[in-house]
Amino acid sequence: MQVTGVGLPAGKTDEIFTAFFTTKPQGSGMGLAISHSIVESHGGRLWATSHDGRGATFHLTLPTAVVEVSAAI
Repeated sequence: MQVTGVGLPAGKTDEIFTAFFTTKPQGSGMGLAISHSIVESHGGRLWATSHDGRGATFHLTLPTAVVEVSAAI
């Protein structure tokens, strides 16, 4: 694994998945929030770990079993 980039803001590891939170001057802050929502809606988990100014690693887990869900309409 090669870790590059500036990493995540100190103490903001969970906040990066909040809608409209961004570290970029031109960012919308929606990409990670949408990704997080999609993964959770499929029963998975998405999280990140920082490498002290040397980049970050994003982790993703998804369940292996198929679960039936009935939608209330």
